[in-house]
Amino acid sequence: MRVRLATEAAPGRPANEDAALHVGSLVGVFDGVTAPRDRDSGCVHGPAWYVQRLTSRLAQVAGEEAAAGLPDLLAEAIERVRVDHDGRCDLDNPATPAATVCLLRPSGDQLDYLILSDCTLVVDQGDTVTVLTDQRFGIAVAELRREALALHGTELPAGRPTPGKYELTNQPHGYWIAAANPEAARQAVTGALDLHGPQRVRRAALLTDGTSCAVDEYQLMDWQQLLDVLTEYGPCELIRRVRHAENADPTGADHPRYKRHDDATAALCIFEEHP
Repeated sequence: MRVRLATEAAPGRPANEDAALHVGSLVGVFDGVTAPRDRDSGCVHGPAWYVQRLTSRLAQVAGEEAAAGLPDLLAEAIERVRVDHDGRCDLDNPATPAATVCLLRPSGDQLDYLILSDCTLVVDQGDTVTVLTDQRFGIAVAELRREALALHGTELPAGRPTPGKYELTNQPHGYWIAAANPEAARQAVTGALDLHGPQRVRRAALLTDGTSCAVDEYQLMDWQQLLDVLTEYGPCELIRRVRHAENADPTGADHPRYKRHDDATAALCIFEEHP
């Protein structure tokens, strides 16, 4: 497996709340949830701290427990970060620092994956491109916006924060995300894909929403073209194209969004078939 990855903070942001990881055969991307301006998170740390601790702890756990499945690895990493808060934070606060996660790891003849919240995994299987994500966050937010419309008679403006979403964090009727509850890892979207045979995985892209927006929001390309850009030019070029689109639409008139720029992360894995 050959891996290329890149992560970049949003222009003007002092710290990158995204991260990328490649340790051994484990690859991952992470997107920290930007701290709400009007809500106390109950934590003395920010999302950048949380993401860096989570990736560090996950690398540590992967080295110690190589045979463990991806949910168990992530659950243990979350538990260790919980200890890293050193008792100074209210970790039951639903706005505690959190991150979306996408992981993959070859295991024998299969490629295991894990997705938590709105990261995206794009898989090239020769004549098929498959896009995998965790739809529960989007479903929960859409329902909240429908409720707001029914209550107030007007739609929430596109690109604006959705009130009430934190109350649905890591709840069975809401959505799951890496934060302070290890159970979230066991509620992730998981699966395995073939690494041999006619439907074997040839390429896989792991994306935070700061790069998947090139397709699903800005429509700069389709998923096949995104894989080709990553393969031919690398993740930095994909991020460059996203920044160009954001700068061309500074007010969000064409593509309404909460932030003019977002942190952006992408990883590309290329798999060679072995006899």
